[in-house]
Amino acid sequence: MSCKYCDNEVFYVRRYSGERVCKKHFVETFIDKVERTISENKLLSWNDSIMVAVSGGKDSLTALHVLSIIEKGYPTRLFAVTIDEGVSNYTELRVKHTQELCSKLGIDYHVYSFKDFYGHRLEEIVKIAKEKGSKLEPCSYCGVLRRKLLNTAAKKLNATKVVTGHNLDDEVQTFMINMLRGDFERIIRGFGPIAQKEGFIPRIKPLKYIYEEEIMIYATLHDFPLFETECRFVKLSMRDSIRRILNELEAENPGAKYMIMNTAEKIARNFTELKKDIKLNYCRSCGEPTSQDICRACSLLEEIGIPAE
Repeated sequence: MSCKYCDNEVFYVRRYSGERVCKKHFVETFIDKVERTISENKLLSWNDSIMVAVSGGKDSLTALHVLSIIEKGYPTRLFAVTIDEGVSNYTELRVKHTQELCSKLGIDYHVYSFKDFYGHRLEEIVKIAKEKGSKLEPCSYCGVLRRKLLNTAAKKLNATKVVTGHNLDDEVQTFMINMLRGDFERIIRGFGPIAQKEGFIPRIKPLKYIYEEEIMIYATLHDFPLFETECRFVKLSMRDSIRRILNELEAENPGAKYMIMNTAEKIARNFTELKKDIKLNYCRSCGEPTSQDICRACSLLEEIGIPAE
């Protein structure tokens, strides 16, 4: 059986659509889909300064590689930033891999660390939190503190957009987690139109309609320096359980993740008006924008006795 677009042998079948493609057209249609996502959702503007948040994993490396191709059609500035949370035998390797790809692509690269910004590595923060009796999982501290540092880095480096490597699987997992928690404000913020808010650099997700499996294939075809190591804290999170459930659903019902994504975006669009009622304050501790009196990052650190930045 041949490729849908040429006479070459089929390399991959997209079960959710039935599309059969060879290696060449797998890559071409992959990039086309990302470019279409950017265009239809108006994710980029002329003269944007684009900061790609690169963890060193397959998703963010793929985002960086594809953006380096697409960016040639825009008069933009493209650079990469890694947040080094501080997890032994994990973040060091990811920084090394990102440096290798950035060097190959000729892209400026910057590293910001929890240690420099918060005074402690993530491992140290988790240890302190446990000693203080915190019930929160390590991923709660990591996610909140990483997002704050990303925004800080973006402002320091004069970025106008921050690109993350979130894929379709990531997005539907996040939606389901927020639904279970009844956190509609996060659903509106995460799945609605890009909103400009003073103090926040807009984050965009060009890979949000791409399956994780396809990203893995793209990364493998381009010989990205991937590795097997996984953050040891990930198994403690609710996300890992949701991931398994959604993968089972997708296996039995190809395209289920797309349907969930569409639902998430519909809910966000229908409730976007609620965002107008959310008052933007500035954290009394660090001065960063927040809807509360104190931002979530400073709140978490204060709870365990670590002075906020």
